[in-house]
Amino acid sequence: MSLSRRVMNLSRSATLAVTAKAKRLKAEGVDVSSFGAGEPDFDTPEFIKEAAIKAIRDGFTKYTPSTGAPALKQAIQKKFQEENHLEYSLDQIVVGNGAKHSLFNIIQVICEQGDEIIIPGPYWVSYPQMVLASEGVPITVKTGAETGYKLTPDLLQRNITDKTRAVIINSPSNPTGVVYSRAELTALAELAVDRGLYLISDEIYEQLVYDQVEHVSVASLSDKIFARTFTVNGVSKAYSMTGWRIGYLAGPQEEVEKISQLQDHSTSCPNSIAQMAALAALEAPKDSVRQMREEFLRRRDYMLKRISAMSSLTAIKPSGAFYVFCDISLTGLDSAAFATRLLEEARVAVIPGAGFGYDRFIRLSFASSLEQIAKGLDRLENWLKTR
Repeated sequence: MSLSRRVMNLSRSATLAVTAKAKRLKAEGVDVSSFGAGEPDFDTPEFIKEAAIKAIRDGFTKYTPSTGAPALKQAIQKKFQEENHLEYSLDQIVVGNGAKHSLFNIIQVICEQGDEIIIPGPYWVSYPQMVLASEGVPITVKTGAETGYKLTPDLLQRNITDKTRAVIINSPSNPTGVVYSRAELTALAELAVDRGLYLISDEIYEQLVYDQVEHVSVASLSDKIFARTFTVNGVSKAYSMTGWRIGYLAGPQEEVEKISQLQDHSTSCPNSIAQMAALAALEAPKDSVRQMREEFLRRRDYMLKRISAMSSLTAIKPSGAFYVFCDISLTGLDSAAFATRLLEEARVAVIPGAGFGYDRFIRLSFASSLEQIAKGLDRLENWLKTR
C-alpha cells in the first residue's frame, strides 16, 4: 500500500497519546493521578448547555453557512472590537471546528511545498505537524531562560530565509504559559511584516492570564501588522467547551476568502447546535471565566510552591494558560523515560517534553482539582526520592 508523503511525515500527538493511556488505566480501575489534561476540568456552564438544548428544540439543526452562522460571526466581530481593538468585517471571519481546525486551514492556504514557517520552541505539539501536512518545512527556533522562553527579534532575524512564509506566535503559550508583552510583540511583528511574512497569532488562552499581565492581540499593534496577521481564538479553554469544537479565525480579506473556499469543500459548517452554544458564551458576562481563572491561579501557586521544594525539578512560572513546564535535566532521564517510569511506578501521568521540542522537560497541567493535584504531587515527590 502506498500512502501520501503528507501523512507519512506525520506523528501522533504526544499529549493525546499520554492522556489516552492514563484514561485507559483509569477505566481498568487503576488509581492514576493525571497531569496530562489540555482542557479545563470544570463543566461547561449551564447557561451554555441550555442554549444548545434550546437550539435543538427550536429546530436549529440544519446547515449554516460554511463560515458560520451570521449571529455567531456578529458576536465574534463584536468580541474582537471590544476586547481586542480589532475591526474585522464579517467576511474576514471564519468559524471552524475548533481553533486547531482554524490554524490548519490558515497553514493550508498560505503554505506552498517547501515554504518555511517559523515556530518558536517550546511549541504546541501540532504546529510542526500542520506545516508538514501542508508540505511545508517547520523551522523550530529554540528559546531558553535567557530570553524568558520567548522568541526575540534577533532569533527571528537569524532564521528568516527567502523561503520563510510565516511565523507563529502563541501567547499565552502552551506549554510554558509565557505571555509576550506589548513591546515584545511589536518588535517581532514589525520585523516580520518588514520581511513580508505573515503572523499567525494563536490566542486560545487569552482569557487565562494571571498577575495583572496584559494580553495583547498582535493584529492591534498597527495597520500594517493588522494587514499581515491571522488571529485565531475559540471557546474551548475560556468556557470549558473543548468537546463542542468551535474555534474561529480572522485575517486579511483575500486570504480569508480562500480559507472560506477550502472549508466549503472540506468540513463545511461547524456543528450548528454548538454554534448557538458558543454564541451564548460570547454574549454573556464573563462571571464563569473569572471564577475559573481565579481557581486556576490558586492551583498554579500551589503547584509552583510544591515543585520548588523538589530538588530535581525546576519550573517555568506561567503567566497564562494552565500548565507548568518543568526542567528534569537533574534526573538524568529524557522526557519519555521519565514519563513512562513515573506512570508505571507511581501512577502519575505527565506529558513528555519531547513533543514540544524539549526532551529535558515535562508538562504538568493544573486543570484538575486541588485535591487531585496534591495527591499527584505527593506521588511525584516520593518517586523522585526513591527511584
